[in-house]
Amino acid sequence: MRLSTLDVIVTSPPAPGWGGRYWILVKLRTDTGITGWGECYAATVGPEAMRAVIEDVFERHMAGENPENIELMFRRLYSSGFTQRPDLTAMGAFSGLEIACWDIIGKALGRPVHALLGGRVNDRIRAYSYLYPLAHHDEASFWSSPDMAAESAAELVSEGYTAVKFDPAGPYTLRGGHMPSLYDIDQSVAFCAAIREAVGRRADLLFGTHGQFTTAGAIRLGRAIAPYDPLWYEEPCPPDNVGALARIGARTGLPIAVGERLTTKAEFAPVLRDGGAAILQPALGRAGGIWESRKIAAMAEVYNAQVAPHLYAGPIEWAANVQLAASIPNLLMAETIDTDFHRALICDTLRVENGYIPVPDAPGLGIEVDEELARDHPWHGEGLHLEMTEEPVSYHGPNTFRGGAPRDPD
Repeated sequence: MRLSTLDVIVTSPPAPGWGGRYWILVKLRTDTGITGWGECYAATVGPEAMRAVIEDVFERHMAGENPENIELMFRRLYSSGFTQRPDLTAMGAFSGLEIACWDIIGKALGRPVHALLGGRVNDRIRAYSYLYPLAHHDEASFWSSPDMAAESAAELVSEGYTAVKFDPAGPYTLRGGHMPSLYDIDQSVAFCAAIREAVGRRADLLFGTHGQFTTAGAIRLGRAIAPYDPLWYEEPCPPDNVGALARIGARTGLPIAVGERLTTKAEFAPVLRDGGAAILQPALGRAGGIWESRKIAAMAEVYNAQVAPHLYAGPIEWAANVQLAASIPNLLMAETIDTDFHRALICDTLRVENGYIPVPDAPGLGIEVDEELARDHPWHGEGLHLEMTEEPVSYHGPNTFRGGAPRDPD
C-alpha cells in the first residue's frame, strides 16, 4: 500500500462561522483505493499559499510511501532544508497529512485509530465548549456582556457540559504582551462572577486569554479572577515567553494551560520543564499530527500534567482529537464546536451527548466526510483563519473583542 494522490479542499463554514474563516481539509488516496481524511490547522500564510506548501510536503516527503511509515515521513519533513527544528507552517501541512495517514491505516486494518495507539483508555471524552451567542442574543453585544455569557453558560450546562470557556480580557494584539487596563480587569471579574453564579459548582470555568499580557499583567489579572476558582488560566503571556508561565502560575495559584500555538514535542518540552504548565492543549492539525501528539501526552505524564486537545477548526481535526483522547490516561477534556455545519460535514458520525463525546468504534478516524458539502462552501475571502489586531490597547474604556473569527463583509 502506497500513498498515491492528494486533494486539498478549503472549506468556509457558513455564518456565524465558528471554527474560523476556513478549514483546510486534505484527502489522501492509496494505490489500493483507500481514502483518508485530515485537516491542517491555521497557518501564517493564506489558504492558497498553504495549499502549495501541503502539496510540496506531500510530493517531497510522502508520495509513494507506505502510509504506515509515519515516523520516517515526520523525520523527512522535520529535517527538510537542513532545519531539524519546529516550523509552524510546514509542520501544519504535515499534521493534516499525517492525520489522513492514520485514517488510511485504520481503514486498511479495520480498526479505529485509538486501537493502534495503545488501545482505549477512555470510553467517552469529557467535552467543553467556548461560550457562543444564543439565538436571541445580539452578537455584537454578546462579547462584552457578562449576563449574556452567563445565559450561554447555563444553556450549555443544561445540555450536560461540565466546563465552559470564555475570554473577556480584550483583544489579542500583534504588539505583544501588555498590561491589562482596569476596565478589562473589571470586565473579566464581572464575567467570572456572572458565570459562576449561573452555573454554581456544576461546571468548571476555563478562563481564556490569547497570550496578550506581560508577565506582570498576567499576574495582576490572574489574582483578580482567582476567587472564582477557574480550572485553568489559558496562555496568559505570549507563546515565546515560556519561562514566565511558571512565575504566573506560582504568583496567581491558577493552573496554567497552553499549547494551541505550539508545534512538536520540541516546543512542548520546555513548557513542561521550564513553564510549569498543568494542562497542555495541542492542536493536532498543527502540533505534528496524532503520533507526535501522543508523544507530547506521554511527556506530560512524566510531569504530572494533563492534556486537553484544542479545537478552533473543523470536525476532522476534532475526530483526530477524539482518537488521541481515547488512548491517553492523562486526558482532562477536549474542546468541542457543535454547530449544524460541523455535524453535517461528518454526517453526524461524531457528536456530544450529555456533555461527553462517545468514542466511535468505526475504522480510522471513525467518521464519514460529506465531500460534496465541503466543496460546496469554498473560501473566497482575503483574511487569514484567525488574525490579531494592530491597534494598541485602550486604557480609556473597555476593549471590544468579537470572539473567534468575525465574518468578512459580503
